[in-house]
Amino acid sequence: MAEKKLMKGNEALSEGAIRAGCRFFAGYPITPQNEIPEYMSWRLPQVGGAFVQAESEVSAINMVYGAGATGVRCMTSSSSPGISLKQEGISYAAGADLPIFIGNVMRGGPGLGNIAGAQGDYWQATRGGGHGDYRTFVMAPNSVTEMANFPHKCFEVSFKYRLPSMVLADGILGQMMEPVEFKHPEIDPSTLTEPDWALGVNNNRAKRIVKSYDLKEGGVEIMVNERVKRYRQIEAAETIYEEKMLEDAEIALVAYGISARVCVAAMKLAREKGLKVGLFRPITLWPFPKARLVELSKKMKHFLVVEMSLGQMVEDVQLALNGRSQLHLYAKPGASVITADEIYKAMDNIVKKGAKEYAAAK
Repeated sequence: MAEKKLMKGNEALSEGAIRAGCRFFAGYPITPQNEIPEYMSWRLPQVGGAFVQAESEVSAINMVYGAGATGVRCMTSSSSPGISLKQEGISYAAGADLPIFIGNVMRGGPGLGNIAGAQGDYWQATRGGGHGDYRTFVMAPNSVTEMANFPHKCFEVSFKYRLPSMVLADGILGQMMEPVEFKHPEIDPSTLTEPDWALGVNNNRAKRIVKSYDLKEGGVEIMVNERVKRYRQIEAAETIYEEKMLEDAEIALVAYGISARVCVAAMKLAREKGLKVGLFRPITLWPFPKARLVELSKKMKHFLVVEMSLGQMVEDVQLALNGRSQLHLYAKPGASVITADEIYKAMDNIVKKGAKEYAAAK
């Protein structure tokens, strides 16, 4: 068994990125993700990498664009409003097919909101966030160990399919400490083959151009359609989810990130009280595991989506279920932590309401 180390979530994400081969970071301070640039500022030079504290989020994302164009494994991070400022650069990176990695440790919003953990950035992350037709590969951890290991997968997918990738966490995961196990071998960037599209100083090869536009008639349409083919491949091959106790469940909780973690406690509480409850946790938010939800909807009557937002992921669940099952939502926006007792009460109300409707029908 690998040795475990006690780490804070933000630090684990940083170390995970470095172990995955990241050698350039540019960012700007914002709570609750500040431990990421702080960690990178001393750790990256130790492995021959470069750290830049930019003068703004806009500058940071464009520095990462430049690094990504050379084929270097690079990263930026921020929290909600800071990610909003980076969206133009992320859209440009997507348009140029650059494999950059982004960490978003969500806080309350909209606007400045507050500095507590929240889940109000789901739409922004899974719908691209910027202008134009593009996607971002998005992973949602629910533990510090997943914070540490998801950068490896994000870099792998980014370079294989050439698109931005993101770990979408929240302030609670970023600040909490747990024993961490790094599950992937550390990557030495010098052993990686230079991508055939990357810019550089090698004069013994054909000219290479990185751009996010094509002004010829129909040019952008061709670029977008080629990109969509890769998106379809990602949907088919890279969708990840987790299931708990769904074999005999009558109610399926659907949650991601820290909400899914609370749902595990609520599920155990419900089981102790005789309610047959299971958990479906999307790990990739895009691609969203809709095909599996379709299968579950054929045998499951109730789905309860739990979110620390007004309810955003619930729309993807609704599209997947397409009316085959009853859909319920327990939402708590404004960066307020949901408790297991609250979720249990919501499930209990679903069961009681169903019993009343059955009695009325008789």
